[in-house]
Amino acid sequence: MSQRQMHLGVYAVGTGNHIAGWRFPGATTSGENLENFKKIAASCERGKLDFLFVGDSLAFLPEGHPGQVTRFEPTTLLSALSTVTTHVGLIGTASTTYSEPYNIARQFASLDHLSGGRAGWNVVTSTLPEAAENFGREMVEHGQRYEIAAEFVEVVQGLWDSWEDGARVVNKETGEYYDLSKVHPLDHKGKFYSVKGPLNMTRTPQGRPVIVQAGSSESGQALAGRIAEVVFTVQLELDVACEYYANIKKHAVAAGRRPEHCNILPGMVPIVGRTDEEAQAKLAQLMTYVDSTSAMRTMSRRFGHDMSQYPLDGPVPDLPVSNLKQGYSTVASAKAKRLGYKLRDIYNEIAIARGYLLACGSPTTVADLMQEWFEAGAMDGFVLLPAHFPEAFDDFIDLVIPELQRRGLFRKEYQGTTLREHLGLPKPENRHKRS
Repeated sequence: MSQRQMHLGVYAVGTGNHIAGWRFPGATTSGENLENFKKIAASCERGKLDFLFVGDSLAFLPEGHPGQVTRFEPTTLLSALSTVTTHVGLIGTASTTYSEPYNIARQFASLDHLSGGRAGWNVVTSTLPEAAENFGREMVEHGQRYEIAAEFVEVVQGLWDSWEDGARVVNKETGEYYDLSKVHPLDHKGKFYSVKGPLNMTRTPQGRPVIVQAGSSESGQALAGRIAEVVFTVQLELDVACEYYANIKKHAVAAGRRPEHCNILPGMVPIVGRTDEEAQAKLAQLMTYVDSTSAMRTMSRRFGHDMSQYPLDGPVPDLPVSNLKQGYSTVASAKAKRLGYKLRDIYNEIAIARGYLLACGSPTTVADLMQEWFEAGAMDGFVLLPAHFPEAFDDFIDLVIPELQRRGLFRKEYQGTTLREHLGLPKPENRHKRS
């Protein structure tokens, strides 16, 4: 039995994570149907998963992944799901590029209160030119986006700390509603933001919602080490994943943090059958649904370049650094060189798994891969990206979770009620707490 156990969450997409997963018989087909997400949330809690994760984009992308064409705004969806769940964490994406810190602080503090302490904020910087046009702005240079994000998070966390625990008194006899000595203006004046505060909301059940970050570039890794409590990453090879894992943990220690308080969770697409052959048949069926235009558009988004200009049966090209995306291009190009991949091999991986690690096989086969990565020091768990919902996700919950539990690698019951408790994270001490 292993004392250390994995953390597992699911990336919830109404059309499935496979580009054409919605075409699978019985699969859900809409990202604007609350009942679809209720079923995903119920499966999360049945499987004792740490969290449900909702991504976002701020533009209409008609030729991309169908899950990015139409979708709910994350905090609105997660607030609705908070009313039909009791334990699973609720993580939503919000951009630091086209938002204001005060608004984001309020939204996620509200979600934490509504859910009883289960909120997490996935901090992203926006990379889509179409999104910039929707907000009437120019694209911000890659390095500056992360500089802005770092100050943005600093402001949000300061606002979350602006009320101490116990600041709301509610003494009906004296008429005292709150103790103003425990409410603090922020008075932040920085390079990008000027925010007075305090937040017009008391301290949340978790103290602060959990911070999630998904950058894999050098700038993204440095930011993750400073602020992230969960790192959602793309890793395709075990050795490279181990190097990435060690590097992020070093960044965390250098920032004065405990390394175990920065959980690294690569994305993984599980395709599970009762046998390896059954799983391979499901994979083959999914491949017949792939639309070449959509897959190429997704690959171009991943690399930050128009990949249609390169021959699929040629080598993966050496590309200049993109101002859009950098992390995936670095990981995929390195893998291609080591394995002698053609561009078509990367294209096929994108079409099947959006560029994430693919685990296809029986419950034993999938659990073996997960255990190997876990025990090698490559990750603290996985973010699951099922090809479609509900069947592909339920296959994992009903077949793989019991196998992980049998091996002592995953919990059999929740030991707490907050997302921080699931992830082994302490409640942060309020910066204004008096000794």
